[in-house]
Amino acid sequence: MLSANLEPDLTPLAECSDCQFHDSLLVVGHCVPGDRCVAANSGRQIDRFFKAHPGIAPQYTQDPFWERRAIAARYLPIHKLEPLLSDPDEAVRRVLAYRVPLEWLTLLRNDSDREVRITVADRLPEQELELMVTDRDYLVRVYVARRLPRGRLFRLVADPDSEVRRIVATRIPRVSLGLMTHDAEVEIRRIVVQRMDVDDLVMMSQDPDWTVRYEVALRAEADLLQRMLDDPEQDVCLTAQQRLETLTNFCNHDH
Repeated sequence: MLSANLEPDLTPLAECSDCQFHDSLLVVGHCVPGDRCVAANSGRQIDRFFKAHPGIAPQYTQDPFWERRAIAARYLPIHKLEPLLSDPDEAVRRVLAYRVPLEWLTLLRNDSDREVRITVADRLPEQELELMVTDRDYLVRVYVARRLPRGRLFRLVADPDSEVRRIVATRIPRVSLGLMTHDAEVEIRRIVVQRMDVDDLVMMSQDPDWTVRYEVALRAEADLLQRMLDDPEQDVCLTAQQRLETLTNFCNHDH
């Protein structure tokens, strides 16, 4: 007798009698109902089927079930992927964004799906990546900012999203950091101070946020430290004084 607590088997099963493989793959055990089946509406079973029979995948590029098309796309030969670039379902196009040759990626650069465009931004050759700096989604631009050649990052210094600008501040060449000294985000201005040449710190010594001026005091040379002894924030004054004393003692000891 079956236990009353036994869970019912909810494994999706297809109707094998209507399947084109009923008299071929099924009879020799090359497809298994409930486990390896292209007809069931089960991603797991479909994937197992195409993994065993990748050569059959091209037959399903126009299948009405989106998941069957998406899984088939994983197993298609590269030269058969192009017709799917305009597939109506984003899940299919996401597979293509990972698989297509690099020279095809520009065809997906303006895809309506964010995940597709993120994958494009992650794979696109650097010399073509600048085409995506104005993408409407901030997360796509984050990927662009991580990969864009450093010398071209100035295109993103005024990006409307602070996460994009933060990445820019950590990567942009030091000579260009002056473009970000008035960024609206305190955290970003602190990154600028931490990275910029010591000789340029004077332009940040009057920053309206005391934590930015504190970062200046941690790196400044004696002349600038002297001017910061009158800072309205006590922590900045003390840091400037302590560093000035350290530099003075070092110079005296050195002589």
